[in-house]
Amino acid sequence: MQDPKMTDSKGQAVTVGDIIRIVSLSKQFIKSFPIDERILIESMVGNFFKIVDVDEYGQPCVIKEWHDEHGLLQTHVIALDPEEMEKI
Repeated sequence: MQDPKMTDSKGQAVTVGDIIRIVSLSKQFIKSFPIDERILIESMVGNFFKIVDVDEYGQPCVIKEWHDEHGLLQTHVIALDPEEMEKI
């Protein structure tokens, strides 16, 4: 039986390597980031990502990378709930 955490918003099974589109992120989750990073996290909605791992809670994870104002690479790995993604 498919782990319910490893499904998308339409009930489709997802696994590492699949491409998903983030359809939503909770406001509470977005507010957990520093103000200057919130716009970057919000910009993930509507964009496509590859599932790169499964976290310790069994949730699929994606990575967002960007360069800060000093040119340094910054990354965020976020775990997604089924209702937050759609398999492509």
